[in-house]
Amino acid sequence: MSSSTSISGFTQISISYSSSSTHYIFARAHISSKKSTSSWPSGRTLFLVNVPPDATERDIILLLKPYGTVEKVIFDSDSPIQGEEDGANSDSEAEEVEEQEEVQHDNDDIDATQPRKRRKLTTKKLEPPKVFPLPSIPLRKLRKTGQTAHVIFLDTSSVDRFFSASHAKPRPWPSSSEEPSGLSHYLALYDSLRPPLDAVRQHANSAMDLYEFELAKSKRESKYKKGEAIVDEDGFTLVTRGGAYGRTVGGGVAVATKKFQETGETSERNKKPKKEKTSFYAFQKAEKQRDELIQLKKNWELDKAKVEKLKASRKFKPY
Repeated sequence: MSSSTSISGFTQISISYSSSSTHYIFARAHISSKKSTSSWPSGRTLFLVNVPPDATERDIILLLKPYGTVEKVIFDSDSPIQGEEDGANSDSEAEEVEEQEEVQHDNDDIDATQPRKRRKLTTKKLEPPKVFPLPSIPLRKLRKTGQTAHVIFLDTSSVDRFFSASHAKPRPWPSSSEEPSGLSHYLALYDSLRPPLDAVRQHANSAMDLYEFELAKSKRESKYKKGEAIVDEDGFTLVTRGGAYGRTVGGGVAVATKKFQETGETSERNKKPKKEKTSFYAFQKAEKQRDELIQLKKNWELDKAKVEKLKASRKFKPY
Protein backbone atom coordinates (compact mmCIF):
# COMPACT_ATOMS: atom_id res chain seq x y z
CA MET A 1 0.00 0.00 0.00
CA SER A 2 1.07 3.59 -0.61
CA SER A 3 2.37 5.61 2.31
CA SER A 4 2.17 8.92 0.43
CA THR A 5 0.44 11.97 1.84
CA SER A 6 -3.07 12.55 0.47
CA ILE A 7 -4.74 15.97 0.54
CA SER A 8 -8.37 16.31 -0.66
CA GLY A 9 -7.99 13.28 -2.90
CA PHE A 10 -4.64 14.39 -4.34
CA THR A 11 -1.43 12.41 -3.81
CA GLN A 12 1.52 14.58 -2.78
CA ILE A 13 4.79 14.12 -4.74
CA SER A 14 7.94 15.62 -3.20
CA ILE A 15 10.47 17.02 -5.68
CA SER A 16 13.94 18.19 -4.62
CA TYR A 17 15.70 20.82 -6.72
CA SER A 18 18.61 20.93 -4.32
CA SER A 19 19.46 19.98 -0.75
CA SER A 20 17.70 23.09 0.58
CA SER A 21 14.65 23.43 -1.71
CA THR A 22 11.66 21.11 -2.12
CA HIS A 23 8.70 21.42 -4.49
CA TYR A 24 5.37 19.61 -4.16
CA ILE A 25 3.24 18.32 -7.04
CA PHE A 26 -0.26 16.99 -6.40
CA ALA A 27 -1.72 14.21 -8.55
CA ARG A 28 -4.98 12.30 -8.89
CA ALA A 29 -6.60 10.11 -11.51
CA HIS A 30 -8.56 11.99 -14.15
CA ILE A 31 -12.31 11.45 -13.93
CA SER A 32 -14.32 12.46 -16.99
CA SER A 33 -18.00 13.26 -16.53
CA LYS A 34 -20.73 12.64 -19.06
CA LYS A 35 -21.19 16.37 -19.72
CA SER A 36 -17.46 16.93 -20.24
CA THR A 37 -16.25 17.41 -23.83
CA SER A 38 -12.57 16.68 -23.05
CA SER A 39 -10.80 13.90 -24.93
CA TRP A 40 -8.67 12.62 -22.02
CA PRO A 41 -8.97 8.82 -21.86
CA SER A 42 -10.41 7.66 -18.56
CA GLY A 43 -8.40 5.10 -16.59
CA ARG A 44 -4.96 5.98 -17.91
CA THR A 45 -4.85 9.77 -17.48
CA LEU A 46 -3.14 11.48 -14.55
CA PHE A 47 -4.07 15.01 -13.49
CA LEU A 48 -1.18 17.05 -12.03
CA VAL A 49 -1.44 20.31 -10.06
CA ASN A 50 1.29 22.80 -9.10
CA VAL A 51 3.62 21.75 -11.90
CA PRO A 52 6.86 23.81 -11.91
CA PRO A 53 6.62 26.81 -14.25
CA ASP A 54 9.72 25.78 -16.23
CA ALA A 55 8.75 22.11 -16.57
CA THR A 56 8.86 20.56 -20.04
CA GLU A 57 7.21 17.47 -21.47
CA ARG A 58 10.54 15.65 -21.33
CA ASP A 59 10.90 16.44 -17.61
CA ILE A 60 7.47 14.99 -16.80
CA ILE A 61 8.17 11.88 -18.88
CA LEU A 62 11.48 11.25 -17.08
CA LEU A 63 9.84 11.87 -13.70
CA LEU A 64 7.07 9.30 -14.32
CA LYS A 65 9.19 6.83 -16.29
CA PRO A 66 9.51 4.34 -13.35
CA TYR A 67 5.73 3.80 -13.37
CA GLY A 68 5.20 3.16 -17.08
CA THR A 69 5.38 4.55 -20.59
CA VAL A 70 3.96 8.06 -21.00
CA GLU A 71 2.13 8.55 -24.27
CA LYS A 72 1.53 12.30 -24.07
CA VAL A 73 1.85 15.27 -21.71
CA ILE A 74 -0.52 18.19 -22.22
CA PHE A 75 -0.10 21.41 -20.25
CA ASP A 76 -3.50 22.98 -19.73
CA SER A 77 -2.18 26.49 -20.43
CA ASP A 78 -1.02 25.33 -23.90
CA SER A 79 -3.83 22.99 -24.95
CA PRO A 80 -6.64 24.58 -27.02
CA ILE A 81 -10.28 23.73 -26.59
CA GLN A 82 -11.20 20.63 -28.54
CA GLY A 83 -14.03 22.31 -30.43
CA GLU A 84 -11.92 25.29 -31.42
CA GLU A 85 -9.10 23.05 -32.59
CA ASP A 86 -11.44 21.02 -34.78
CA GLY A 87 -13.03 24.17 -36.14
CA ALA A 88 -9.67 25.71 -36.96
CA ASN A 89 -8.56 22.55 -38.75
CA SER A 90 -11.76 22.39 -40.77
CA ASP A 91 -11.51 26.09 -41.68
CA SER A 92 -7.89 25.73 -42.80
CA GLU A 93 -8.76 22.66 -44.87
CA ALA A 94 -11.66 24.49 -46.50
CA GLU A 95 -9.44 27.47 -47.32
CA GLU A 96 -6.83 25.20 -48.89
CA VAL A 97 -9.49 23.54 -51.03
CA GLU A 98 -10.82 26.93 -52.17
CA GLU A 99 -7.33 28.16 -53.04
CA GLN A 100 -6.61 25.02 -55.05
CA GLU A 101 -9.92 25.43 -56.92
CA GLU A 102 -9.16 29.10 -57.71
CA VAL A 103 -5.66 28.27 -58.97
CA GLN A 104 -7.03 25.44 -61.10
CA HIS A 105 -9.76 27.73 -62.47
CA ASP A 106 -7.22 30.44 -63.35
CA ASN A 107 -4.96 27.93 -65.05
CA ASP A 108 -7.89 26.64 -67.11
CA ASP A 109 -8.77 30.17 -68.21
CA ILE A 110 -5.16 30.86 -69.19
CA ASP A 111 -4.90 27.63 -71.15
CA ALA A 112 -8.17 28.37 -72.98
CA THR A 113 -7.39 31.98 -73.98
CA GLN A 114 -3.64 31.96 -74.75
CA PRO A 115 -1.78 30.17 -77.54
CA ARG A 116 0.06 26.97 -76.83
CA LYS A 117 3.51 28.52 -77.30
CA ARG A 118 3.01 30.94 -74.41
CA ARG A 119 1.66 28.49 -71.86
CA LYS A 120 5.11 27.70 -70.43
CA LEU A 121 5.79 31.37 -69.67
CA THR A 122 2.56 31.90 -67.73
CA THR A 123 2.89 28.80 -65.55
CA LYS A 124 6.28 29.94 -64.20
CA LYS A 125 5.86 31.85 -60.95
CA LEU A 126 8.41 34.06 -59.30
CA GLU A 127 9.48 32.64 -55.98
CA PRO A 128 9.76 35.12 -53.09
CA PRO A 129 13.22 35.57 -51.58
CA LYS A 130 13.99 33.56 -48.48
CA VAL A 131 14.33 35.38 -45.18
CA PHE A 132 17.30 34.14 -43.18
CA PRO A 133 16.22 33.67 -39.54
CA LEU A 134 18.22 34.89 -36.60
CA PRO A 135 20.16 32.25 -34.67
CA SER A 136 18.10 30.80 -31.84
CA ILE A 137 18.89 28.74 -28.76
CA PRO A 138 16.44 26.09 -27.46
CA LEU A 139 14.97 27.55 -24.28
CA ARG A 140 12.36 26.42 -21.82
CA LYS A 141 8.93 27.98 -21.98
CA LEU A 142 8.13 29.67 -18.68
CA ARG A 143 4.46 29.32 -17.76
CA LYS A 144 2.45 30.71 -14.87
CA THR A 145 2.99 29.41 -11.35
CA GLY A 146 0.69 26.62 -10.16
CA GLN A 147 -0.08 25.30 -13.64
CA THR A 148 -1.85 22.03 -14.29
CA ALA A 149 -1.17 19.22 -16.75
CA HIS A 150 -2.69 15.96 -17.97
CA VAL A 151 -0.42 12.93 -18.40
CA ILE A 152 -1.69 10.10 -20.58
CA PHE A 153 -0.09 6.68 -19.97
CA LEU A 154 0.03 3.91 -22.51
CA ASP A 155 -1.99 1.53 -20.30
CA THR A 156 -4.11 1.62 -17.14
CA SER A 157 -1.63 -0.48 -15.13
CA SER A 158 0.82 2.47 -15.15
CA VAL A 159 -1.66 4.63 -13.24
CA ASP A 160 -2.18 1.82 -10.70
CA ARG A 161 1.59 1.47 -10.20
CA PHE A 162 1.88 5.22 -9.64
CA PHE A 163 -0.71 5.30 -6.84
CA SER A 164 0.55 2.08 -5.23
CA ALA A 165 4.12 3.43 -5.02
CA SER A 166 5.41 5.53 -2.12
CA HIS A 167 6.03 9.25 -2.76
CA ALA A 168 7.06 10.30 0.74
CA LYS A 169 10.76 10.48 -0.08
CA PRO A 170 11.73 13.49 -2.23
CA ARG A 171 12.83 12.62 -5.74
CA PRO A 172 15.38 14.66 -7.72
CA TRP A 173 13.93 16.75 -10.52
CA PRO A 174 15.25 15.58 -13.93
CA SER A 175 17.39 18.17 -15.71
CA SER A 176 18.45 18.45 -19.35
CA SER A 177 21.60 20.14 -20.63
CA GLU A 178 19.91 20.95 -23.95
CA GLU A 179 17.42 23.28 -22.28
CA PRO A 180 19.09 25.07 -19.34
CA SER A 181 17.07 25.97 -16.27
CA GLY A 182 17.43 28.44 -13.42
CA LEU A 183 20.08 31.12 -13.84
CA SER A 184 21.51 29.34 -16.90
CA HIS A 185 18.16 29.86 -18.63
CA TYR A 186 18.35 33.64 -18.25
CA LEU A 187 22.00 33.73 -19.33
CA ALA A 188 21.12 31.78 -22.46
CA LEU A 189 18.14 34.09 -23.06
CA TYR A 190 20.44 37.13 -22.75
CA ASP A 191 22.81 35.66 -25.37
CA SER A 192 19.96 34.74 -27.74
CA LEU A 193 18.59 38.30 -27.66
CA ARG A 194 21.96 39.65 -28.81
CA PRO A 195 22.85 37.75 -32.01
CA PRO A 196 26.04 38.51 -34.00
CA LEU A 197 26.06 41.59 -36.22
CA ASP A 198 26.60 39.55 -39.40
CA ALA A 199 23.49 37.47 -38.69
CA VAL A 200 21.42 40.59 -38.01
CA ARG A 201 22.63 42.21 -41.24
CA GLN A 202 21.83 39.09 -43.27
CA HIS A 203 18.37 38.84 -41.68
CA ALA A 204 17.60 42.53 -42.31
CA ASN A 205 18.79 42.43 -45.95
CA SER A 206 16.75 39.32 -46.71
CA ALA A 207 13.67 40.83 -45.03
CA MET A 208 14.02 44.00 -47.14
CA ASP A 209 14.38 41.88 -50.30
CA LEU A 210 11.13 40.11 -49.43
CA TYR A 211 9.39 43.46 -48.76
CA GLU A 212 10.50 44.87 -52.12
CA PHE A 213 9.38 41.66 -53.84
CA GLU A 214 5.91 41.91 -52.28
CA LEU A 215 5.71 45.62 -53.14
CA ALA A 216 6.60 44.99 -56.78
CA LYS A 217 4.10 42.13 -56.88
CA SER A 218 1.30 44.34 -55.54
CA LYS A 219 2.12 47.00 -58.16
CA ARG A 220 1.97 44.43 -60.94
CA GLU A 221 -1.39 43.16 -59.73
CA SER A 222 -2.84 46.62 -59.07
CA LYS A 223 -5.42 48.03 -61.47
CA TYR A 224 -4.02 51.56 -61.01
CA LYS A 225 -1.41 51.93 -63.76
CA LYS A 226 0.51 55.02 -64.77
CA GLY A 227 -0.84 56.80 -67.85
CA GLU A 228 -4.23 55.08 -67.77
CA ALA A 229 -7.29 56.71 -66.26
CA ILE A 230 -9.48 54.54 -64.03
CA VAL A 231 -13.06 54.32 -65.26
CA ASP A 232 -15.71 52.60 -63.15
CA GLU A 233 -18.65 50.50 -64.34
CA ASP A 234 -20.89 53.58 -64.83
CA GLY A 235 -18.34 55.31 -67.05
CA PHE A 236 -17.08 57.85 -64.49
CA THR A 237 -13.36 58.62 -64.24
CA LEU A 238 -11.78 58.36 -60.81
CA VAL A 239 -10.30 61.77 -59.94
CA THR A 240 -8.26 62.97 -56.96
CA ARG A 241 -7.61 66.59 -56.11
CA GLY A 242 -3.95 67.52 -56.12
CA GLY A 243 -1.45 69.96 -57.60
CA ALA A 244 -2.50 73.21 -59.23
CA TYR A 245 -5.10 71.70 -61.56
CA GLY A 246 -5.81 68.33 -59.93
CA ARG A 247 -5.19 64.94 -61.46
CA THR A 248 -6.75 61.59 -62.16
CA VAL A 249 -5.48 58.42 -60.51
CA GLY A 250 -4.10 56.97 -63.74
CA GLY A 251 -3.84 60.07 -65.96
CA GLY A 252 -6.02 61.96 -68.45
CA VAL A 253 -8.74 64.25 -67.08
CA ALA A 254 -7.67 66.98 -64.65
CA VAL A 255 -9.72 68.88 -62.06
CA ALA A 256 -8.74 72.30 -60.75
CA THR A 257 -8.23 72.99 -57.07
CA LYS A 258 -10.69 75.09 -55.08
CA LYS A 259 -8.22 78.00 -54.90
CA PHE A 260 -7.74 78.00 -58.66
CA GLN A 261 -11.51 77.97 -59.20
CA GLU A 262 -11.95 81.02 -56.95
CA THR A 263 -8.98 83.18 -58.03
CA GLY A 264 -7.99 81.81 -61.41
CA GLU A 265 -4.32 81.78 -60.43
CA THR A 266 -2.04 78.99 -59.40
CA SER A 267 -0.65 78.82 -55.94
CA GLU A 268 2.91 79.29 -57.20
CA ARG A 269 2.21 82.79 -58.56
CA ASN A 270 0.59 83.94 -55.31
CA LYS A 271 3.51 82.94 -53.19
CA LYS A 272 5.09 85.98 -51.50
CA PRO A 273 8.80 86.06 -50.79
CA LYS A 274 9.66 85.57 -47.18
CA LYS A 275 10.82 88.71 -45.37
CA GLU A 276 13.91 88.39 -43.30
CA LYS A 277 13.74 89.88 -39.82
CA THR A 278 16.68 92.27 -39.56
CA SER A 279 16.09 93.58 -36.02
CA PHE A 280 15.14 90.45 -34.20
CA TYR A 281 18.40 89.75 -32.36
CA ALA A 282 20.51 92.20 -30.35
CA PHE A 283 23.59 91.81 -32.56
CA GLN A 284 21.44 92.63 -35.60
CA LYS A 285 20.39 95.94 -34.00
CA ALA A 286 24.02 96.80 -33.15
CA GLU A 287 25.20 96.03 -36.68
CA LYS A 288 22.38 98.10 -38.15
CA GLN A 289 23.32 101.15 -36.01
CA ARG A 290 27.00 100.73 -36.88
CA ASP A 291 26.24 100.56 -40.62
CA GLU A 292 24.07 103.68 -40.36
CA LEU A 293 26.90 105.63 -38.65
CA ILE A 294 29.43 104.49 -41.24
CA GLN A 295 27.12 105.49 -44.07
CA LEU A 296 26.45 108.89 -42.42
CA LYS A 297 30.19 109.51 -42.06
CA LYS A 298 30.76 108.51 -45.68
CA ASN A 299 28.05 110.94 -46.86
CA TRP A 300 29.64 113.68 -44.73
CA GLU A 301 33.00 113.17 -46.38
CA LEU A 302 31.40 113.22 -49.84
CA ASP A 303 29.58 116.49 -49.08
CA LYS A 304 32.79 117.99 -47.63
CA ALA A 305 34.75 117.11 -50.76
CA LYS A 306 32.04 118.58 -52.93
CA VAL A 307 32.20 121.91 -50.98
CA GLU A 308 36.01 122.09 -51.31
CA LYS A 309 35.70 121.55 -55.04
CA LEU A 310 33.22 124.38 -55.37
CA LYS A 311 35.53 126.69 -53.34
CA ALA A 312 38.40 125.92 -55.61
CA SER A 313 36.35 126.84 -58.68
CA ARG A 314 35.28 130.13 -56.96
CA LYS A 315 31.66 129.33 -57.50
CA PHE A 316 30.92 128.71 -53.88
CA LYS A 317 28.23 131.08 -52.65
CA PRO A 318 27.04 130.04 -49.25
CA TYR A 319 24.77 133.18 -48.98
